[in-house]
Amino acid sequence: MADEKKEEKTLEKAFSELDVLAGRLEDRETSLEDSFRLYKQGMELLKFCNEKLDTVEKKMLQMNEDGSLGEFSR
Repeated sequence: MADEKKEEKTLEKAFSELDVLAGRLEDRETSLEDSFRLYKQGMELLKFCNEKLDTVEKKMLQMNEDGSLGEFSR
């Protein structure tokens, strides 16, 4: 079920959550235990973002010289 929620999440939402987590980690009032928990959440969000970006990269198309579309290649 947790995987289903990750599927629905957008990159923009994940980046926003990462920004909030970073702010909380920078707060000197955050306990060490909470910092570890926040760090773990951040790493899971980063993994999600990397997987999404990899998927998008594989689906990208580029326009060929003749105007047709083809698979993006590096």
